Amino acid sequence: MLAQFSLRGPPEAGKCEEMVMISDMERRLPSGRTVSTERRNEPRDPVERRARLFWNNGACMLLGMVRDLSESGARIRFCDICAVPDEFYVEIEGSDRVRRAKICWRSLTEIGVAFG
Repeated sequence: MLAQFSLRGPPEAGKCEEMVMISDMERRLPSGRTVSTERRNEPRDPVERRARLFWNNGACMLLGMVRDLSESGARIRFCDICAVPDEFYVEIEGSDRVRRAKICWRSLTEIGVAFG
């Protein structure tokens, strides 16, 4: 997913502005150079799998979509703004286990979790 946009050079009258896309794993320095902000121990594979998150002894449940997955974590997207506790259990489509998950980062509609 490409998240940030920036302008390259000053916009000229009557011309479309050239957009340079910067990925979620890069940040642009004031000098214009991009640097990686990736902090994971292992890369995640892009996937599209349904996920069921639950907490409070199963009394609370939320459905989401896993977008990136590795043995140690995942990125989960929701259709709308969601309030998810810092720790919960997750069951991912295609897996026969329920994993404990802890949120490492969050945005309005996505969370990054570490399993364990």
